[in-house]
Amino acid sequence: MKKTILIAIAILAFGFTANAQEKKEESKVKHLTYNEFLKKVWDFEKNPNTFIYKGELPAIIDFYADWCGPCRRVAPIMEKLAEEYDGKLLVYKVNTDQERGLSAAFQVKSIPMVLFIPLEGQPMMQVGALPEEGYRKVVEEQLIK
Repeated sequence: MKKTILIAIAILAFGFTANAQEKKEESKVKHLTYNEFLKKVWDFEKNPNTFIYKGELPAIIDFYADWCGPCRRVAPIMEKLAEEYDGKLLVYKVNTDQERGLSAAFQVKSIPMVLFIPLEGQPMMQVGALPEEGYRKVVEEQLIK
């Protein structure tokens, strides 16, 4: 009897872990590496003085670190925006601890730091956490006008 209960608990635990992993993979927010950034956003190695956006949709790039409290508060907002504006806006994340080259290229000294990229024109940088309404306002007024 005890063995049956333990097996059932193990199966349930595995199922919950698999479901959590599936939900994590369903995220509309995509993590960028240095090379992906060069391919999908801006190849600043080839064009260091001129910002040439490579994307087909406006974008938000959230520079963050796992240990950063304000970054953890921004993360669900980015998930929400990615879901709500799916097909109209791309939302990316860059882990500053893992992608030190990107952090250096953008002179990231304080996080969270969010880069807003319109289809045309220059990107805008926001250092520090904003409330959800602040991010939404930038998206509505500057990115998907």
